[in-house]
Amino acid sequence: MGGSSSTGRGKTKGSSPLAMTPVEEVDISAVRYKPPTLQAPHLTGFSLRAFVWLMESPLLGPLITSFLKSQNNMPQTLQQTVIPERPMYYPEYPPQDTEPGVVLVGEDRHPVERVHEALQYLPYDPSVRWATEEKLPFLYWKIRDFAHAYSSGITTPSVVAEHVIAGVEEWNNKKPPMPMLIYFNADDLRRQAEASTKRFEQGNPMSILDGIFVAIKDDIDCFPYPTKGATTFFDQIHTVEKDAVCVARLRKCGVIFIGKANMHELGLGVTGNNPNYGTARNPHSVDRYTGGSSSGPAALVSLGLCSVAIGTDGGGSVRIPSALCGIVGFKTTYGRTDMTGVLCDSGTVEVASPLTSSVEDAMLVYFAIAGSRPMDKLTLRPSPLCVPNLLSPDNSNILGSVKIGKYTEWFHDVSDREISSTCEDALKLLCNTFGCQIEEIILPELEEMRTAHVVSIGSESFCDLNPHYKAGRRTEFTLDTRTSLALFGSFSSTDYVASQCIRRRIMHYHMEAFKKVDFIATPTTGMTAPKIPPSALKSGESDYVVSAYLMRFIIAGNLLGLPAITVPVGHDKQGLPIGLQLIGRPWGEASLLRVASAVEELCLTKRNRPSTFYDILKS
Repeated sequence: MGGSSSTGRGKTKGSSPLAMTPVEEVDISAVRYKPPTLQAPHLTGFSLRAFVWLMESPLLGPLITSFLKSQNNMPQTLQQTVIPERPMYYPEYPPQDTEPGVVLVGEDRHPVERVHEALQYLPYDPSVRWATEEKLPFLYWKIRDFAHAYSSGITTPSVVAEHVIAGVEEWNNKKPPMPMLIYFNADDLRRQAEASTKRFEQGNPMSILDGIFVAIKDDIDCFPYPTKGATTFFDQIHTVEKDAVCVARLRKCGVIFIGKANMHELGLGVTGNNPNYGTARNPHSVDRYTGGSSSGPAALVSLGLCSVAIGTDGGGSVRIPSALCGIVGFKTTYGRTDMTGVLCDSGTVEVASPLTSSVEDAMLVYFAIAGSRPMDKLTLRPSPLCVPNLLSPDNSNILGSVKIGKYTEWFHDVSDREISSTCEDALKLLCNTFGCQIEEIILPELEEMRTAHVVSIGSESFCDLNPHYKAGRRTEFTLDTRTSLALFGSFSSTDYVASQCIRRRIMHYHMEAFKKVDFIATPTTGMTAPKIPPSALKSGESDYVVSAYLMRFIIAGNLLGLPAITVPVGHDKQGLPIGLQLIGRPWGEASLLRVASAVEELCLTKRNRPSTFYDILKS
């Protein structure tokens, strides 16, 4: 992944170990970017099966993992270097200034009240869309288009539900199957839609989200559906007795849940490959991956089969598939949303987040699901929940004062320069339109950040899964999951603590950058959607080099818990979507959404719908 030659590391005299310079003394201006040199084999089929057997061997396994880690400088960074900073076991933020041009929403209010409050500051008028559809650029129907159609009697949730059912079944029956949902019950969907239809007939919808079709990733509890984490067995040991908190908040708003969406098994991968249920396909090119781990959610929204999906993002798992499928993926600050009822709710890098076809829809769903759990309020001290006032006459002036940070050498370290140049064009358009500025920044120790993240998320995942792994369930995981778990299980307590010391260093560098700029901009991914090897469909695939390209720019959002959003800004020569990522200050979701909304509007004509699209509202 991304790397920097760190001026913060040097040898002490004699045979003493390497030592990092205390972070406050590092000369950031002297840092030079060094392209990454990740080394790992690309395996599918028999070679993957043989490699897993070797990795799990009591004798050979430790030798192989030790070799792989040494090839990628992990022992040197984590075990042979003195890191002077104390560990940071979860993100710690300095107090943040009040955001300009925002309105307090109040996270303790009912979700319906919060969504209604947010609506007051959004400019879109759905009645115009219906009156002048052919004159406006049209990609996807927004949440408010559905609400307008329902309240005007144009259609009903029950009618739309039939279109959703037909689309889901069509994709399930393709050869090979391309299932976007792991659990789907057409009769239950009809019951939910009928209840919503009756509320509209009685003139009493629960909220603007009533009758909106939403998919839930299969690692989030949604009663009474099972939660499998895309495994073949996890529902046998994990009983779903109630909704996850984020799901319960959406249910209070009247949404219709279409089922549990497909994903990379247990979220331990970023392609979306899943031999257990079939691999979700990219709607822009069905021979390519959606990205993961929120693969099914991204495909469903991209196809138009639902307006919203809720995924989880611990290593880009919302932003990566959103970028590859040409939609919006919005990751909030760590702790902004209550993670109770999510399989990874005890981790320090993951949040539940929306995937939508527009920034506006991401905004509405965000205000429905946001709200920290009580313990996080004590430890993280979140800033108040705010909505950007996009109707304010000062909105353009606020955008004009924005400073966007760009680490140019890192920005252009992509598989094809077309990706970074497309993102650069979007930033230039933003600056030329509103007068905001691009500032050059440097972010040291990016390679160390990657190492700290993989050890953090790997150790936390392995800790959660180890009891089942030790209880004999190991062979029930997919081969690439077993590869990851064998690696994660080799991390020591020393590795974990050292990674948390690095987390503090990386936080310092980013907070220093935010003294100069308001946002950090990067391409969302270092490559567009990779092709699916036919041999990977049956037994899976392990390709850490591709994974590193996909994860190149996303890790600060997870290791540091910073809010980040991906916005579609164009396509490459093959017609594959390209996403621009904006990373914001801690708790700065409102300002992030303001700028993302402006970028989206400016780049709307550069976006294309996928070749297969379901117009569920007007079918």
